[in-house]
Amino acid sequence: MYSLASSDFIPAGATALPGLVGNTPVLRVSQPFTPADRGFWAKLEGFNPGGIKDRPALHMVERARSRGELQPGHPIVESTSGTLGLGLALAGMVYGHPVVLVTDPGLEPSMKRLLTAYGATVDMVPEPHPTGGWQQARRDRVAERLTEDPGAWCPDQYGNPDNVAAYTPLAHELASELGHIDVLVCSVGTGGHSAGISRVLRQLHPEMRLVGVDTIGSTIFGQPARPRLMRGLGSSIHPRNVAYEHFSEVHWVAPAESVWACRQLAASHYATGGWSVGAVALVAGWLARTTSRSTRIAAVFPDGPQRYLETVYDDQFCAEHGLLGVTPSAEPDVIGSPGEKEVSRWTRCTTVSDPLARTAGTTAGEGGGEK
Repeated sequence: MYSLASSDFIPAGATALPGLVGNTPVLRVSQPFTPADRGFWAKLEGFNPGGIKDRPALHMVERARSRGELQPGHPIVESTSGTLGLGLALAGMVYGHPVVLVTDPGLEPSMKRLLTAYGATVDMVPEPHPTGGWQQARRDRVAERLTEDPGAWCPDQYGNPDNVAAYTPLAHELASELGHIDVLVCSVGTGGHSAGISRVLRQLHPEMRLVGVDTIGSTIFGQPARPRLMRGLGSSIHPRNVAYEHFSEVHWVAPAESVWACRQLAASHYATGGWSVGAVALVAGWLARTTSRSTRIAAVFPDGPQRYLETVYDDQFCAEHGLLGVTPSAEPDVIGSPGEKEVSRWTRCTTVSDPLARTAGTTAGEGGGEK
């Protein structure tokens, strides 16, 4: 009896899971962030199934398997504030690995439910590290899990060069979609996508400027570490994937300013995202207003709004944290160096260097920022 092969049932246009990642669209963003005759281009990474970190999750797992560091069927264990967790859940599904995600109580309940639905095990640390905060507490728990199971593998997104290399396709997509790029605006957390995209685009456009966007309370660029409301950008440690030498300037943004930008995006462009998206949009809009009209600005929006419905887009949450009714200033504050003062609102600095190098009394990694 003749039977059809299973492939005969695959509809035209169908794809395997990894094929859902990449080739995301760009959107022109203008008013109310800029006058009608100005604007910037936003790369909408929220169109990936789990957001921008689907890219490094798949790439890091594939490379670890190819080198024999991750054996078939062995667990993947990693610290995450959420978005990489979605990517690793996808990678675990694709390559057949159980996934353990170490997070903290700041993880949105809906995100925890979603990660569990995707088959991941969520391990919640109960309290922050005395000096390294929740981030260090999560990393310490990852180390414990790896000791308990010697066959487990940790991607170490903060220092893994495969995290950076994973963004090469995204850089080529931007180059194909936009052609010449004068300024690239990226949020900074692990440092992976700002380093990976800028490295490739600088080869094509050597004069391109990279503008980093961080949150207040983050220690990445030399500010003191404080408890942070915004998730997905910022850090209480110093990730080694941050390419300090690539940055022309850095901006710190406060939570209320990001909320304003997220909600303005939603109301005006039917496109928005989380804390990182709002912060990046605020800075990219200012750059589009204050540079030449011919300047082509590309901004990376790392995710969509879904996981933030209980925070950024929840009036009760925002009211409880004093985030409503705040309109950002038209211009950022300016400081001469990251250590000049502790910032509490949108602030810009054109002196960028590795804080660990500064602590050691060197100037290694200084960026050639415009004054």
